[in-house]
Amino acid sequence: MADGDASKKIPAGILGILLGGLGIHKFILGYTKEGIIMLLVTVLTLGIGGFITGIIGLIEGIIYLTKSDDEFVSTYVTGRKGWF
Repeated sequence: MADGDASKKIPAGILGILLGGLGIHKFILGYTKEGIIMLLVTVLTLGIGGFITGIIGLIEGIIYLTKSDDEFVSTYVTGRKGWF
């Protein structure tokens, strides 16, 4: 595992928790399609859908931060698991 791969864990986790409704944590991990979906749901529903995407981001942020570096890299960097 390269250290640069695990370095995305903390920023993605924190941004998932704080700004999950905007999907920024998805963009950090290179999941452009998923990030755009979350951003559009929030923007096109005038923030109402942001509650749901915010909950998703919160859950994903917690999951990212509780995984070991090896698990994180194998699941989200190498395995490219886009959701949860």
